[in-house]
Amino acid sequence: MFKYQILIRPLGAMYGSAGGFLSPENLVGRSGAKFPPDAATLAGLFFSAYYHNPKVKTELKENLYVAGPFWAPNSKLNKICVPIPWTLVMGEEQWDRWEVKWEKGELTWHRQNSDLDPDYTWQSILDWDDPPGIKKSYQNAQNSLPKNPWTYSPFLHPQMKKTERSVQQEGGLFLENTVQVNPDIYLVYLSSYPLEPGWYRFGGESHLVEIECRDLKGKMKERLQEPIQQSFALIVPGVWGSNRFSYRSPYHANCKDFPKPLQMLTDKPIPYRYSAGGQLTRGRYAVPAGSVYILEKPIGKPWSDWPKKWFPQNGFLKHLGGGLCLPIAVPGLDDSKGVA
Repeated sequence: MFKYQILIRPLGAMYGSAGGFLSPENLVGRSGAKFPPDAATLAGLFFSAYYHNPKVKTELKENLYVAGPFWAPNSKLNKICVPIPWTLVMGEEQWDRWEVKWEKGELTWHRQNSDLDPDYTWQSILDWDDPPGIKKSYQNAQNSLPKNPWTYSPFLHPQMKKTERSVQQEGGLFLENTVQVNPDIYLVYLSSYPLEPGWYRFGGESHLVEIECRDLKGKMKERLQEPIQQSFALIVPGVWGSNRFSYRSPYHANCKDFPKPLQMLTDKPIPYRYSAGGQLTRGRYAVPAGSVYILEKPIGKPWSDWPKKWFPQNGFLKHLGGGLCLPIAVPGLDDSKGVA
């Protein structure tokens, strides 16, 4: 399904998409910080790039699949960084992991150091599901776990008059979150369709970015082809449910053929919106990236082969990579009594 890596290098600071406005009336705008842009933003760029080519636009509506966001060092594109599964808790000095046990007729989560908070949220795809490899990274400063390669800062933004290019007399300035991206990294998205290299306007504020398109290969391609068995972790947010309701998994009243989840390891849901056909859809909630699922029975198919009915039918959420996931080994699962 995914054949290409779309590599995006922001030129300068990006703002607005970093989170809500900051003002005397809204001092918690930073809590809505959200970066990098979702895959829907890249889908919009595709349709914008081929706006004057109706034939290609029709093809895109049927065959375009995108997913992300991820990122990678520009000198080591094989080390695409994806969210760390919630089963791994990676601190500065030590690490821990969740395991499952069968207790009183149900699966329960356990870990040794419940006070350890994660300091890292990203890992190389080369280290996916490889705690020994991650542990080794602590002992090698040159191969340390990657941290967010972008920083947030306030940006004083003018609000212009509607009829002239001058700042309003009252309320003419407000603070907005900005994001400064390390120039030595690319934002990485996956795509089923190529995009011509060049400079594009990207995101809600149309920031100038440089885009490259390369064939998808290596470990990322291999992982995406592996079938999902009884446990998996999301590497992008998962939007599940019907046209009107959001659920924690594809398993619900109208989708009984998805294996019933026995246990999840996740955090609170996150808001999720996307634009389709020039109109903003209903607000949805998504399960955050990194969430881990344990199912009652294996699926036996990679995410690309999951039927579309497992995804909400309004819009094209599977085309936006919703719920893209990779198989994961959960410690204790194979030894848990009563679990296949």
